[in-house]
Amino acid sequence: MLDYTFKTHEQKETAGFGRFVVPYLSVQSVITLSGDLGAGKTTFASGVAAGLGIHEHVISPTFDAYRLEDGNKDLGLEEFIEGNGITLIEWPQFINKLIPANALHIVIRNLGGDEREIHVSTTNVAYEKMFNNMKEIYQ
Repeated sequence: MLDYTFKTHEQKETAGFGRFVVPYLSVQSVITLSGDLGAGKTTFASGVAAGLGIHEHVISPTFDAYRLEDGNKDLGLEEFIEGNGITLIEWPQFINKLIPANALHIVIRNLGGDEREIHVSTTNVAYEKMFNNMKEIYQ
């Protein structure tokens, strides 16, 4: 298990972490985003979008899994995951069984003001270089 926790101190740093992650992603990468409302999930997702060259305003991560809480699993999640892009999933706890084992998991916690604690974990060894670089950059 690859696992690391660090803090960011302003929104642009949280968004910057989203841009940092992009070069380590590949087609069909899945990132789960957990955290309370206002924790910084959309700020992180905006950074990912910017890193991918998407300049549109990001209002929410790509797939809000809370919509599946009622058991309606037929909203096309597989099409996102198996498509030609990457997938960010907010509220993954509602669809744990549908999340690929090799997903990158990010939990963001609001520590007050613009300070955030970011916990990143995965069992996917393809992210090992990202974790090594992350530990050097985000201390």
